[in-house]
Amino acid sequence: MGRLTCSSSAVLLVVAVVLLVNAEVVLCDGCSYKRIFAFGDSIIDTGNFVYDIGNGQSALKELPFGMTFFKRPSGRICDGRVLVDFYAEAFNLPLLPPSIPEEKTGQFATGANFAVFASIALPPAYYKSKYNFTMSVPSDLGAQLDSFKRVLARIAPGENSTRAVLNESLVLMGEIGGNDYNFWFNGDPKNSRDTPDQYLPDVVARIGSSVQEVINLGARAVVVPGNFPIGCVPAYLSAHQSGNQSDYDEHGCLRWYNDFSQRHNAALRQEVGRLRSKNPGAKVVYADYYGSAMQFVRNPQQFGIADPLVACCGGDGKYHTGKPCDKNATLWGNPSGFASWDGIHMTEKAYSVIAAGVLDGPFADTPLRHFC
Repeated sequence: MGRLTCSSSAVLLVVAVVLLVNAEVVLCDGCSYKRIFAFGDSIIDTGNFVYDIGNGQSALKELPFGMTFFKRPSGRICDGRVLVDFYAEAFNLPLLPPSIPEEKTGQFATGANFAVFASIALPPAYYKSKYNFTMSVPSDLGAQLDSFKRVLARIAPGENSTRAVLNESLVLMGEIGGNDYNFWFNGDPKNSRDTPDQYLPDVVARIGSSVQEVINLGARAVVVPGNFPIGCVPAYLSAHQSGNQSDYDEHGCLRWYNDFSQRHNAALRQEVGRLRSKNPGAKVVYADYYGSAMQFVRNPQQFGIADPLVACCGGDGKYHTGKPCDKNATLWGNPSGFASWDGIHMTEKAYSVIAAGVLDGPFADTPLRHFC
């Protein structure tokens, strides 16, 4: 009888351990955040720019924008959902509202999106003073952070309240900085393509200082995405066509511009490493948007994409460019069969692939679903 009791106790102990281990696994897999606060540009803008222009005319207010998921224009520069939408869904949160319409009144119980179409990382004055180059943009990273701090001061006044809110939140810092390069590369044809390498360190430093700023406010979980393979973007492929085949890689992308994106990303990874060392109490994760996007460039058929280098909505050019995406543009097919939506921004399909690579790995230092 004693042996039976001992054996029963052992079984109970094993069962208890198994249950405990399973409970911990479930807790980690099920970890979540009460809010997401996001900063960036048109890649994740969910309506700030459209609100800002008021009654002004814009193709973004009309179909085919929003045609798939929302069945109507939603303020997103896409046929459907954008990256931040997939992150919100993954953590069982409502889709993030744009911050600007309710900056003075909204409680933002589940977070807010401060991203604005055409935003840059550095202030426009930087480019004017250093390069005599005018970037007429609606917002920059500094302006978005200022708005964020005004919101925090209203919904969580006082340092302790602010920290409590941010301790329970996920902060998405970008993608931002891409337009600092886009506007130069695709602006005046006389612009030397080597110049952005000169200010790349300042762009990365600005992103890093912004991450440090939100950590100082109380953030404990920050995702820092890198730049995309811009050499595979239809707008770049059209604007920088070359008769020299060596300028293209085996996928038809422009080597130099992809190499530039990788230089930016290498510097940003290094900055993320520095931030981790400086802030051991915070979790700072690099999201490899470049690598995740290259999945459908290398193996488009795997994702049901016919040609990842042409736009779904646009003109009749080689890359379906030459005309903006609007109600009069050519819609070349179902957006689910394309990676590029309008020659610059991606389709919901492409964003879903990129988001999955970040949420579940391997395109994040720590997959976001396990970021606990």
